[in-house]
Amino acid sequence: MVGRYPFDVVIVIGGGFAGVESAWALAERGVKVQLLEMRPVENTPAHTTTYLAELVCSNSLKSKLPTSPAGQLKGEMEALGSVVLSTAREHEVPAGEALGVDRNAFGEAITAKIANHPNIELVRAKADPKFIEEHLAAGNKVILATGPLTSPDVAEWLAQKTGRGHLYFYDAVSPTVDAATIDRSIAFSQSRYDKGGDDYLNCPFNKESYEAFVEALITAERAPFHAFEAGGKRDGDGQEAEAELLKKIKYFAGCTPIEVIADKGARSLAFGNFKPVGLTDPRTGRRPWAALQLRPENKEKSLFSLVACQTRLKWGEQKRVFRMVPGLENAEFVRFGVIHRNTYIEAPKVLSSNLELREIPGLFIAGQLTGVEGYVESAAMGILAGLEVFRALNGLEHVLAPRHCAYGSLMSHLMDDTPREFAPMNINWGLFPDPEGSSLKRDKDQRKAKKLEAAQVAFREWHAALAL
Repeated sequence: MVGRYPFDVVIVIGGGFAGVESAWALAERGVKVQLLEMRPVENTPAHTTTYLAELVCSNSLKSKLPTSPAGQLKGEMEALGSVVLSTAREHEVPAGEALGVDRNAFGEAITAKIANHPNIELVRAKADPKFIEEHLAAGNKVILATGPLTSPDVAEWLAQKTGRGHLYFYDAVSPTVDAATIDRSIAFSQSRYDKGGDDYLNCPFNKESYEAFVEALITAERAPFHAFEAGGKRDGDGQEAEAELLKKIKYFAGCTPIEVIADKGARSLAFGNFKPVGLTDPRTGRRPWAALQLRPENKEKSLFSLVACQTRLKWGEQKRVFRMVPGLENAEFVRFGVIHRNTYIEAPKVLSSNLELREIPGLFIAGQLTGVEGYVESAAMGILAGLEVFRALNGLEHVLAPRHCAYGSLMSHLMDDTPREFAPMNINWGLFPDPEGSSLKRDKDQRKAKKLEAAQVAFREWHAALAL
């Protein structure tokens, strides 16, 4: 690829939601951009068209309600000039409170907008590591927005550059709940044998509640694997085909789905993931029959993940089954458990707050690679990456999004170095901090209203500071 492209433009690699937003944000501000999309020269197992920003899964871009977390994020994105959202609204289809779009009309329209922009050159070609390094060496800015199906050679290069422990190829994520919805009269703070402080919360089972939970868990409906997650095709259907597909995904050796563990025997969880040793239920003064532990997901402890509860249960089933856990009867799930193919960096360890890799100056990361999840969140990070590159090119100071707005809440997740298993996150109320002086005991609707009010004020201040 040497010499094929001039060394005086910003290079955006990947034509998904993040890539088109990055390119658009720069081009609308007068910057020349080359957007490289490898399809159809080289296809992925998940895409079916040649459109940019192809809707691979659902055609929903989440809630339109301005009072929802997704609605607040959309409002912030639109104020920053989102091409994805403006195009989505042009091709909206009825979807209740959600922003649903006509897949083909949306894809065709956004592809045309990018291809016809005078400051964007759309190139249908694959970018390899040598190409990236040549442009970085020449002083060009490069935005990597290749998403969860990043090509193996680029993923391998990125792993080498960031350290293999900081690049993930599969999500194996436990459900996460809003801390304010945990019943603290049942769940208690204690580390096993009182070692390591009281960061963990424990949900204590008695024999009856444990057996009912296990029965519900092993009979709940499970989401199927996609064949491309195992690097091949699926041979047949049913449990045997599922088991064979699972064997092909070596990464899962250390994060077996909780329901698969439960399949091995009624007490397998009580002697494994849910072992109660070293714990004392303050209500009884005795060790519980079993205990599910919760671990804080952020410094504010507004989010807690269910420890060792990676699962492939369908989302509705997760809500039903995990609400059988003592203390979680009314829990609000801000993220459900998943085990699927993905690629993302360990942002708190390798990413700067302007989305530039610490060890590779000039290389910016956008979209799901950063550690966010979902169409809208990926597009949001694409806009931000474009704005950060624009500011860098013009010698403008980096202005961090304030903590209370939607952008600031997502960036706080990416920058939070709390010891944890870092995993991608959707925008949700748990990411927004409680305004000063508020309490977790506050009425749920009132808490959300206060968070929304603080988010709107914070974004207006940030938007003014950006002086776009």
